[in-house]
Amino acid sequence: MEHLPTYNQLKAAAADEIRIKDLINNDPNRFSKYSTEVPIGDLKLLVDYSKNIVTDEIFEKLLVLAKEANVEDMRNKMFSGEQINITEKRSVLHIALRNRSNTPIFVDGKDVMPDVNEVLEKMKVFADNLRNGTWKGYSGKAITDVVNIGIGGSDLGPVMVTEALSHYRGNGPNVHFVSNIDGTHLATTVEKLNPETTLFVIASKTFTTLETITNANSAKAWFFEKSSATLKDVAKHFIALSTNSAEVAKFGIDTQNMFQFWDWVGGRYSLWSAIGMSIMCYIGSDNFFKLLEGAHIMDRHFQEAPLSKNLPVILAVLGVWYNNFLGAQTHAILPYDQYLHRFAAYFQQGDMESNGKRVTRDGKHVTCSTGPIVWGEPGTNGQHAFYQLIHQGTKLIPCDFLLPVQSHNPIADGLHHEILTANFLAQTKALMMGRSKEEARALLSKLPPAEQERLSIYTEFPGSRPTNSILFTKLTPEMLGALVAMYEHKIFCQGIIWNICSYDQFGVELGKKLAVQ
Repeated sequence: MEHLPTYNQLKAAAADEIRIKDLINNDPNRFSKYSTEVPIGDLKLLVDYSKNIVTDEIFEKLLVLAKEANVEDMRNKMFSGEQINITEKRSVLHIALRNRSNTPIFVDGKDVMPDVNEVLEKMKVFADNLRNGTWKGYSGKAITDVVNIGIGGSDLGPVMVTEALSHYRGNGPNVHFVSNIDGTHLATTVEKLNPETTLFVIASKTFTTLETITNANSAKAWFFEKSSATLKDVAKHFIALSTNSAEVAKFGIDTQNMFQFWDWVGGRYSLWSAIGMSIMCYIGSDNFFKLLEGAHIMDRHFQEAPLSKNLPVILAVLGVWYNNFLGAQTHAILPYDQYLHRFAAYFQQGDMESNGKRVTRDGKHVTCSTGPIVWGEPGTNGQHAFYQLIHQGTKLIPCDFLLPVQSHNPIADGLHHEILTANFLAQTKALMMGRSKEEARALLSKLPPAEQERLSIYTEFPGSRPTNSILFTKLTPEMLGALVAMYEHKIFCQGIIWNICSYDQFGVELGKKLAVQ
């Protein structure tokens, strides 16, 4: 990144002391300049990035940096199916899974969309039959519980989405998720289930992932131990999300109930694929397709919007500014929505597994800081846990605050959501403004002067802590799809600016091999 022409100009600008409060006070148009609204179907997504430590000049230079890094060209290559995963020589086409306009996308001269649509239709038939009771277990009873067995991207995405969209469950089954090889995870999940009404979804592309297959075999043993089922009954209670038909059949699963995905789908980007089967069973096929539609709307925005109004690009360059020029090491995602309580955990993998790299696309060691540590919890819980450090600690922590304008649960005549919203607004304002020593002394005015002087240093805040405010009309399937796609493309842009390969994960392999030994 250091070789890009604009890099040194940004490095020089980083030495200037910039106060966010001053930027806002001195520019009455700052909000209109530093906010972008995108329609998501009938709803709206607004990102306010006015409370960042960036002047007009710095923001313009950050966008130039993205251009110099060829973000636009690499974006076009991704959407056209070129092999931008250079280490594994693969296309990167999670965007094809939600390509609701069905624009042809070619890999090795073949349009992938017919195969994508075929798998989605197969998923729809299965999920619809399970939800309406047509699919029954071996004893003739309908399925009431679905247990997804997978790990990494085969678990984190479905967990996050089913939690986020639980309002849309309707008559869907209960869903459970088993990922950890610790036997406690499986044992405590199945202990209250009825094997006659339980379906296991085994999610493993190769059907050889150690944790997943070990858990799957133990689940099968539990199924036989707790029921009168025979080997042929496995086919009614186990399905596979995989490409290895031989191992799937060997396990006892009917390969007609094997749902395929492709090597151009990375695990941490796979919730849109057959890996989303537990999501579709839970919220229904119509809502699942709305999830895809929302992501597709964001894909189109990413492709078509100018960089100065392109949400993934803007979030990416702001992150690069803090990571590479102002010394930030982490990034907090703080959703003020309990439904999104797994959102930050999901993007821990999405971001850190993608951009936690130390080698460039040219095969050289990086000479700049790459992916940040991503973390977060829902508000207002976090306010009573770690916000102290964000406000008064010694580390600069850029934060994304997310909030639905409308609640699905406006209990007490909307009082809860009113208080939630007030906290959302108050925290971003407090982080921006801080509290001066004079303001601190005024707060302590009832104390003796000596005590005012002694305590004021403890109660002053530096302020100028950067935040993005991400507001949306309501958390719907479309909106969640758009939010996830926005962050996915942000991660892509940052990887391109840092000149790293965001779509391999060799760092996780060594520990796996040593564990087997």
